[in-house]
Amino acid sequence: KCIMPWATINLHCFHRKQWYRAFTFILTFLLYTSFHLSRKPISIVKVTPSLTHRMYISMHPDDIQCVHSHSLKVCSPSTDKNNYKQLLGAMDYSFLFAYAIGMYLSGIIGERLPIRLYLTVGMLCSGLFTCLFGLGYIYNIHSLAFYVSVQVANGLVQTTGWPSVVTCISNWFGKGRRGLVMGVWNSHTSVGNILGSLIAGSYVSSNWGMSFIVPGIIIAAMGVVCFLFLIERTYCHGLLPGVGRASKERGLLWWMKTAASGRVPLQQVVVVKSESEPSAISFMGALRIPGVIEFSLSLLFAKLVSYTFLFWLPLYITKAAHLDAKKAGDLSTLFDVGGIVGGILAGVISDKLGKRATTCAVMLLLAAPTLYGFSMISQFGLGPTVAMLLVCGGLVNGPYALITTAVSADLGTHKSLKGNARALSTVTAIIDGTGSVGAAVGPLLAGVLSAGGWDQVFYMLMTADFLALLFLLRLVKKELTSSKSRPISTVE
Repeated sequence: KCIMPWATINLHCFHRKQWYRAFTFILTFLLYTSFHLSRKPISIVKVTPSLTHRMYISMHPDDIQCVHSHSLKVCSPSTDKNNYKQLLGAMDYSFLFAYAIGMYLSGIIGERLPIRLYLTVGMLCSGLFTCLFGLGYIYNIHSLAFYVSVQVANGLVQTTGWPSVVTCISNWFGKGRRGLVMGVWNSHTSVGNILGSLIAGSYVSSNWGMSFIVPGIIIAAMGVVCFLFLIERTYCHGLLPGVGRASKERGLLWWMKTAASGRVPLQQVVVVKSESEPSAISFMGALRIPGVIEFSLSLLFAKLVSYTFLFWLPLYITKAAHLDAKKAGDLSTLFDVGGIVGGILAGVISDKLGKRATTCAVMLLLAAPTLYGFSMISQFGLGPTVAMLLVCGGLVNGPYALITTAVSADLGTHKSLKGNARALSTVTAIIDGTGSVGAAVGPLLAGVLSAGGWDQVFYMLMTADFLALLFLLRLVKKELTSSKSRPISTVE
């Protein structure tokens, strides 16, 4: 069943499939940009003493000093404690573990509900919880339980995003040049991180509550846009009067006559449903698709590295480069700029060679020593740090982007499914859900290991990169030993 959003009905008069593809590409890009835009502020705000004081006060209410100034009671830790990193780590993994658990359910639910409505509800709820976190500053809330609860709720509702947008974009774009298309499209992750950093950075020194409230309003507003404009599938535009059966002019004339007579249809709905339409795939059925387990486990460690950078890079820069919170946040966006280039390059190369696993493996192999180089070079000034941030961003986010987009779409339409396209959301959720376990573990480990020095964090990241490579070796061997006359991907 395909329900047309009313705001796009008049667009059918043009009847240009390429136009609809471009429209869906841009809209889904902006929708998921808002998801990442709303996740980024915590990594910027955690640098501020205000938030760390709130976390510490909530855990140690007897170990504080309070002074009265201008009728206000201001409290702060009486001593400089060292466990603030662990408390901030709790903020990260409360969101990420909820996200990882919810993702496995989200794909299964998403296969059985209209994508547009499912995604809209998720975005509106995410906007609510993001704003609630910021309101904790405005209403002077000093409760760790409050902030953790909001993070958990936000993590659960944000799982509606990824399976929905990947399914939607895959419905509109076939396998031809999928790596390039999705490599460009997946730059929404980095664009969202950049915008989130800039928005949060502009408020972090004066009123960090607005660093969350503004992104929360943006994602909620995009949820309304999603409800009004998202077109889920290519066949949604084929059966309107005057379109597909007559000229574009007849379609336009039909709508003008209907509007002029005051008889605007109450139900602007197109239903296309075949009696033989296959049922949605089960969780275990999705796991049996060749390559799903290997890519899922590889993404677990690749996403561990990416999300550790996402949540801890600004704090690391403040310590290594001795910059304030705003400048560190601005500088951290270079990692995402490199990620945009890396994701596009990974897509182009894998399209050209027809070898997704091999492309990922090479980038992972290069990423590990580059991470070590970044940990060394970042101590020697701003110039080398900028260069290494760009290179690290490309090599770290390249495999992550390729697996979560083109590889997931390929596996969701694998030939073993015999044309059943209703596996895409479930496969995407399994792969990204497994990766999200790594995304939850990474920042948690970083919070613990950083207490003993940042070198230990980088050793952990390099180990994770090698493990991600290890899980791809069987698929790489299969690709390299395949027929050389025609490139064959392991996800074909």
